[in-house]
Amino acid sequence: MPYWLRKQLKAAFFQKNRYQIKLLNQCWFYYQKTHFKRNTAIEKSN
Repeated sequence: MPYWLRKQLKAAFFQKNRYQIKLLNQCWFYYQKTHFKRNTAIEKSN
């Protein structure tokens, strides 16, 4: 997980900001999905 995302998640949990937590959670799953697809495409091309 990127440092910037961890930092923002910690702040959102500390502030008990549910909207921010949900938004960052969606960002994380989107990041994982796109990052995983990109890595598997690179591996298949080699």
